[in-house]
Amino acid sequence: MSEAEMTGTEHAGQTGQLSVGTTVTDGIRVLALAGEIDHHTGDTLRHALDASGTPRPRVVVDMRQVTFMDSSGINILIAAHQALGEAGGWLRLAAVGASVMRTLTLIGVDAVIDCRETLGQALTD
Repeated sequence: MSEAEMTGTEHAGQTGQLSVGTTVTDGIRVLALAGEIDHHTGDTLRHALDASGTPRPRVVVDMRQVTFMDSSGINILIAAHQALGEAGGWLRLAAVGASVMRTLTLIGVDAVIDCRETLGQALTD
């Protein structure tokens, strides 16, 4: 393997992708995430969670297709939770995968942000 091929492979392994699909259900903005949440993709999540100017914003983040999340993602979720709460709204996480949920539980985020097992549960009060 040449040096150029090795560098390309390493680079591909270090850059994750995050896609965000946005829908609205009963006045609740639902963000369907797919991929990795880290310092490379954090701005995508931060922009998607921005609800400035929305009265009483309610946001559910469907995380069933999130494969990895580091401290960058945790910080973004906590900041969004605080901002949405201050605006009279809320943030809920839905369908968090086992490995990401383990991280959230170890850090205690699940005690701060409402985590529901399914998207349906997250959409109901």
